Amino acid sequence: MLAELATDRRLIMVLPGSMVMQVAHPVVGAGVGEHSVFRTDPWGRLAHSLESTMTLVRGGPAAAAEGARLREVHRGIGGVDERGRRYHALHPGAYAWVHLILFERLVTMRRIFGRPLTAPQRAALYGEIVDLGLAMGIRRHHMPADERAFWPYLAHVLDDVLEDHPTAHAFLDVLRHSAIPHPRWPATLARAWPPIGRGIGGFSHFLAVGTLPGALRARLGLEWTAAQERRLVRMGRGVARLP
Repeated sequence: MLAELATDRRLIMVLPGSMVMQVAHPVVGAGVGEHSVFRTDPWGRLAHSLESTMTLVRGGPAAAAEGARLREVHRGIGGVDERGRRYHALHPGAYAWVHLILFERLVTMRRIFGRPLTAPQRAALYGEIVDLGLAMGIRRHHMPADERAFWPYLAHVLDDVLEDHPTAHAFLDVLRHSAIPHPRWPATLARAWPPIGRGIGGFSHFLAVGTLPGALRARLGLEWTAAQERRLVRMGRGVARLP
């Protein structure tokens, strides 16, 4: 089930929100704020994140190698944040949080843009997420025991761990105002692309804010109106009807 859902093209609709959820964690926000290229290449950052996720969920030797690569890349990322707190990218709670967001995003994807997952489907999916986490080197006790335990864990992180972090706002600002690079084909589209690219950036900002858990949206002070919610619901119904 994990491979099927994670390769669903609708994942792109909730991927921008996953980045906001990640960097609202103080450890992740500090590391990304100091060491990531998201300010200069936000679309490349998202593309690399998606590519890495796809490699992991396909399993096999390539997934094991990708898991090892990720740990090695993050091993040297650390420092002191703007509040004077020491951080390291391999902090167990933060590393597990980044991984477990995938479960929340897949459930959200199906809830908004498809047919919601049933309780047995969610339970099975969460089991696969845990197995993948173990393969990535996350310890079992750093992940909730099962799908039912995940939701109190999510509420705890949203309420007690995540912050109104400047990196989250910086990412959203970059997302809104940067144009997605024009496709290589057709070449004749290059001149007309900038306004299209900026429009896609604004649309991605809309999806990032709209698909966030309400508690995090409130924590970040992000405006989300009833009209925007209706627009998202209509959009979700339309996408769900696509073949």
